[in-house]
Amino acid sequence: MKLPVRSLAFLLLLSCGVVTARIAAAQEFTGIDHWINSPPLTMAGLHGKVVLVDFWAYSCINCVRELPHVEHLYETYKDKGLMVVGVHAPEFDFEKNPSDVTAAVQQLGITFPVAMDSEHATWSAWHNQYWPAEYLFDRNGQLIGHQYGEGNYQRMENAIRMLLGLNTLSGAEPASGIPADGDSPEMLLGTAAQTGLDSSEDGSKGLRHFSAGQPEPNHYALSGIWRITDECAELAGSQGNVELRFKATKLHMVANANTPITLEVTIDGKPQPPVTVQGSRLYTLFESSADGSHLLKLHIPAKGLQIYSFSFG
Repeated sequence: MKLPVRSLAFLLLLSCGVVTARIAAAQEFTGIDHWINSPPLTMAGLHGKVVLVDFWAYSCINCVRELPHVEHLYETYKDKGLMVVGVHAPEFDFEKNPSDVTAAVQQLGITFPVAMDSEHATWSAWHNQYWPAEYLFDRNGQLIGHQYGEGNYQRMENAIRMLLGLNTLSGAEPASGIPADGDSPEMLLGTAAQTGLDSSEDGSKGLRHFSAGQPEPNHYALSGIWRITDECAELAGSQGNVELRFKATKLHMVANANTPITLEVTIDGKPQPPVTVQGSRLYTLFESSADGSHLLKLHIPAKGLQIYSFSFG
């Protein structure tokens, strides 16, 4: 599994003579196992339309922040010649369930067509490496630009307007919601791309007994008996704890529990509203109006909680 890079510089190339050859040679949806909001589509069948293809995953906070802007483009320009196709390429195995993806599409208010690329066939054919990633094609099916990561929403909208023969918009670029410089990076708990674990115990795959620790900034520490897998850390003991030092305005956790588990959340020694985990999705543990450094203490009162990642905003 490649570590996703989720926030890169804007790379829109408004030149029909500049085409990324590897992607231009793979302008079809490959190995799609399910379509949502649409019958199956092909790039060839969309000839004559301006097409925006957006790679995303429903547990990715960067994608969740970006999707309202993509939906805005679809609703604003779908009757003017634009087609938006979302390619849902899962980061974690639980994101391969069609009913869960359909529920996420409905919850997020997505009305454009979504192709489930559960085995990353289209992702690989297009040589994509990022969540989110947008690829913009003109009416002749030529790739004219791409955007990796969040932001540059007005620049993308103006590029679409130019391809549709509309005047461009003026004014300031909308706020992107991208974390501030110096904010904590995403932390993954599975061994496939484990980052941020601060422990004297071995964090490799298997059943592990962790002692309480004092994590360094941008790190987390586990206590209790945990089963470490490729994708997550699962509490195997009767109870356990997580401590996490981070800098951000928001703290999110991708987690799962087959039966409801209510977590006790403390930030800087102050109790926060409890969070009940049931089902595989993104959960928000903390929100603030001001950026700052904090210490999270998370108490899990029952076994079975699976934590996949922590992300920040």
